[in-house]
Amino acid sequence: MTNTGAPKKNLLTRTQGMGAAALALGAGVLLSRVMGLVRDKIIAYYFGTSAEADIYFAAFTVPDFLNYLMAGGYFSVTLVPLLSAAFAEDEADARRFFSAAVCWAALCIAVLTVAAWAAAPLIVPLAAPGFGLEAQARLVFFLRIILPAQACFLPGACFTALLYCRRQFAVPALTPLVYNGCIILFGVLGRYCFPERGMEGFCWGVTAGAFSGALCLPVLAVRTGGAVFAPCLLHPRMKQVFFLALPLMLGQSIVALDEQLVRVFGSLAGEGGVSLLSYARRIMQVPVGVVAQAAGVASYPFLAALAAGGERDRFAATLHSAVGNALLVALPLTLWMQSAAGPIMRLIFRQGNFSTQAALDSGVLLSILLIGVPFWTVQQIAGRAFYAHRDTLTPALVGTSSALAALPLYVFGARHLGASGVAAAGVAGVALYTLGICLRLRGKLGISVAGAEGRKAAAALLCSLPAGLCALGTQRGAAYLTDAPDSLLCAALQTGVSAAAFALVYVLLARRFAPFLYLPLAGFAGRARDKLGGR
Repeated sequence: MTNTGAPKKNLLTRTQGMGAAALALGAGVLLSRVMGLVRDKIIAYYFGTSAEADIYFAAFTVPDFLNYLMAGGYFSVTLVPLLSAAFAEDEADARRFFSAAVCWAALCIAVLTVAAWAAAPLIVPLAAPGFGLEAQARLVFFLRIILPAQACFLPGACFTALLYCRRQFAVPALTPLVYNGCIILFGVLGRYCFPERGMEGFCWGVTAGAFSGALCLPVLAVRTGGAVFAPCLLHPRMKQVFFLALPLMLGQSIVALDEQLVRVFGSLAGEGGVSLLSYARRIMQVPVGVVAQAAGVASYPFLAALAAGGERDRFAATLHSAVGNALLVALPLTLWMQSAAGPIMRLIFRQGNFSTQAALDSGVLLSILLIGVPFWTVQQIAGRAFYAHRDTLTPALVGTSSALAALPLYVFGARHLGASGVAAAGVAGVALYTLGICLRLRGKLGISVAGAEGRKAAAALLCSLPAGLCALGTQRGAAYLTDAPDSLLCAALQTGVSAAAFALVYVLLARRFAPFLYLPLAGFAGRARDKLGGR
């Protein structure tokens, strides 16, 4: 990398503080989830819970596993503290280090991708043991289309890490929008131009979206910010990268494997099992992405800087603030979504080939999966406390242990309870991981996730429980107000009245018993009213 001058302050290179970063990433993730819902809505409309949809969702099992095997999901997290330290010491040397990291990432993932492409017929029976021979052959075809996307994700994560170090969060927020947009575009075009080819167009969209969104967009942002990439393989700091990444590569965390395990064991739940679980999990991931993931990503550069500076008290305060604030949003949102899970699934997916029964079944699965959202929220932030201290071994050991402990639950759940058992096993697995990571955080770093912010989260939960019960009763009663209780109009009515009932009860309880929850809401409402009045 060679510097080409001071970065120009535009959309791609503008820096943000932690609060603004969380909002930017949260907005980006929300828009991405909306586009993801549009994508899945299209898939559900045309293919429902058919065998073709099962095959499409199962096709991501092997590529995602390769990504996690290369620590792709955490590669930018691994690089951030190393890049921060390198740029603080010697900028020119740091640019050479970054170039070496990109080259090694691209080389390793390319080799694995080619190997997996060649061995696809041997891998597929392990990835989808419940599929028949014809479905497995179709899965091989889909898999070979999607696999090249992995060669874009890992190098792209390196460029994203550099953007995080610069505290530039606009492009990481835009990346999933481009990715999902390509899947939608290619999928719809394929459906109308080549309907006999099934979901093949969606597969090509995955690879196109990975190339344009996950790779080209971060590269463009880095170049716009005043840097040019120069290939390089040798740098002494690469030993630190391998040292930090190796535990993540060898230790497969339950939070990384959960989606893959859902697909593998969902294939044993009969036709439609993989699709139903995928649709429900996609909705569950909306609060996880908008709240937990955004808070974790936004807080991480600040945690890494505080850890590097040895500011333990400020580090603990920042961690407590991030966890507490995320839970204050995640808990009410989760409880409301549980109260309206059935109508939400019906409103989003009930059209075309997605039947009323499929909406009902997926609503049950969503209710189960939502139990895990608070655990996802805590682990997204608490795990990064270790990464900020350049400790990837502890999260890897805890994650691998929890994955091994959860495996019997997946097997039992798939065999005896079907898709619901698989969903429950996923919740148990992430709960085990979160408990383990919090215990190690306290034992190794002497930091408790609880405290004043934890008490605020507990108050939010106590206010949310009765609000959720009121919302549940309201949405069920709303079904009697229409002549067609299975219609989209009824689903929209149930969703809307349940949200209004939840908000009303929550605000009243917070105002009476927890003013520290109510006052920020009142202040936000007041500022919004003033702005609207000013217009």
